[in-house]
This record gives sequence, C-alpha cells and structure tokens, in this order.
Amino acid sequence: MSQERLFGFVGGSAGNWRVAGMRAVAGAALPGVAALGIVTGPAAMQAGGGWVLRGVTSNERYATGDEKARLVARQPALGRHEATHAALIPIRKSAAWWSQPQDARREIFERRSRHIGTGLRYLPAIARRLHHCRDLGTAEPFDFLTWFEYAPADEAAFDELVAELRATEEWRYVEREVDIRLRRV
Repeated sequence: MSQERLFGFVGGSAGNWRVAGMRAVAGAALPGVAALGIVTGPAAMQAGGGWVLRGVTSNERYATGDEKARLVARQPALGRHEATHAALIPIRKSAAWWSQPQDARREIFERRSRHIGTGLRYLPAIARRLHHCRDLGTAEPFDFLTWFEYAPADEAAFDELVAELRATEEWRYVEREVDIRLRRV
C-alpha cells in the first residue's frame, strides 16, 4: 500500500483544524475534541489523541467510467486557499448493506439514491476525498471517512448536499454517522 494513501484524522487539543461543531447524526457520538490534525503514511497508524480515525484512499468502487470522468473533470483540488471550512463525516453502514452483492449496492447507491449525481451538482464549490476504513480491518469504528473542503460562502450549499444525501434510500443503511465541522487554523 502506498504510504500517501493512508490517512489518520486525529481529534484532540491540537491540529490544523479547529472543531466548530460535532454531532452524532446516527448512532454513538465521538468524544468531544477542540481540534483535528491529519497525518499520512506510517504516522497514521501510530497517531494518538482523544481519538484517531484511519482510512485509506482507494479506487472508485461504485462509479462507472463515465461518472468517474465527470467527477474528475469537475472536482477541485483539496487545500484551496479560499476553502477554510471543512467537514469530516465518518459513516458505518449496517450488515444488511454489506451482505448485498456489489451490483445491488450500486443499484441503491446511484440508480435509486443518485449519490454521484447529487454530488456532481455541488462541484466545484465543494471538494471531497473518500477514505475506506474496512480495508484496514475490523478494529476501525467506521466504514468510510469523507473529507470535504469549501469556502465559507458555500456552507449553505454543503448543508443542502448532506441533507439531500441523508434523505435517500442509501442512508437507511447508515447505522452510525458523525458530522464534524471544522475551520482552518
């Protein structure tokens, strides 16, 4: 595994991002912290803090070639100067989700819930990167960590995006979700 693909999101008292708000949307909350730091590579496995969430970037699992091309064409880079707001949204889906074959999950994810289509409408204002946790083993408390960055002027659009996604059939399979809002230090 390439080291730059491994990320650790460290909640504690120090980090590049100040926690502006944190709430459990579904299931158990995470302990409150004041800041969030992001570490990569081997340091992600050694990081400590109030809590550490680890994930790895990977291939697109549910996007078709055409969808991936449209995402890449519109997706802005992370770390844009104006994107001083961020959100980390860890999600764990139910055993009922994972017991379905890939094509059934794809049917719910895009055909019925329009996950990719919805996200495309909010690009390029909102940049995102998905981290897979299941690939690291059963000790990880979440299946996915989604990192979003956006300018303060796009905060309402971000709220609309997550509200639309949470109203879909796909979200009936979410058993734990925490919404962590951040401001760059």
